[in-house]
Amino acid sequence: MITYIIIAITAFISITAMENYGLKNKMMFNAYMIHHRKEWYRFFSNGLIHADFMHLAFNMFSLYMFGQAVENAYKDLFEAKGILFFILLYVGGLAMSSLYSYEKHKENIYYNALGASGAVSAVIFAYIILAPTTKLLFLFIPVPISAWLFGIIYLGIEYYLSKRGQDNIGHDAHFWGAVYGILLTIILRPSLVNDFILQITGAQ
Repeated sequence: MITYIIIAITAFISITAMENYGLKNKMMFNAYMIHHRKEWYRFFSNGLIHADFMHLAFNMFSLYMFGQAVENAYKDLFEAKGILFFILLYVGGLAMSSLYSYEKHKENIYYNALGASGAVSAVIFAYIILAPTTKLLFLFIPVPISAWLFGIIYLGIEYYLSKRGQDNIGHDAHFWGAVYGILLTIILRPSLVNDFILQITGAQ
């Protein structure tokens, strides 16, 4: 349910901001404004807006595909605290995925970023920790592969592209959002590390 609420709120605010540049500008991630004007809310508000409908659709479809499964798994693992921990996963992913960019661009007033990609990456990689042998099919990989293998490929590609820095995509946010999703899930339930190893080695 929380997944669907996040999708609905994000879609509504994103579509509204697409027609209101002042609102979009106020909500975008801008490290300079955070550092010099203490507008800390931008760590979170940027995840509620998107550049265009394609950007919004891609992120929300990805969240739809993985979010409910992770939400349900968190409920099973943590019972009453599951919903709270899932919200921490998503909302924390927004902030933690932007920390690297904050340090890198806090003196650059012209650097802006927006979108829920970092939080969505956190959810996807929480899923990978929970169900590493699930077969996933993605547009740029023509055959189904295990989730854990996809995770390794994805992290490698995002790290490489972030170092190149030759496009306008927030590869840093994708990478660090993914790392946050892994670490938070493991911190909340350390035994998942052993479960993960047993699953990918076929011992379970």
